[in-house]
Amino acid sequence: MDFTKFKALLDEQMSWPDHYTFKFVVKTERKPELLTLLSEHSIEEKLSKNGTYTSVTSQKLVNSSDDVVAVYHEVSKIEGIMSL
Repeated sequence: MDFTKFKALLDEQMSWPDHYTFKFVVKTERKPELLTLLSEHSIEEKLSKNGTYTSVTSQKLVNSSDDVVAVYHEVSKIEGIMSL
């Protein structure tokens, strides 16, 4: 992901501070790792039909686009995660 362009787009479209919604799909076995990183977020989870994947939607009050990019940067370290 090109974080520079993403950050510029966020700054163009949002006013800070604001609530930001993050969406991820992760293998269910890796979900605890994701939830640890999102421990300060409001979380909603949905298990796939076969239980192999979990979609996680989180929301958090952030102060800037840097805070949003920092979350995506940390989460991207989880093997096989998909950011939506």
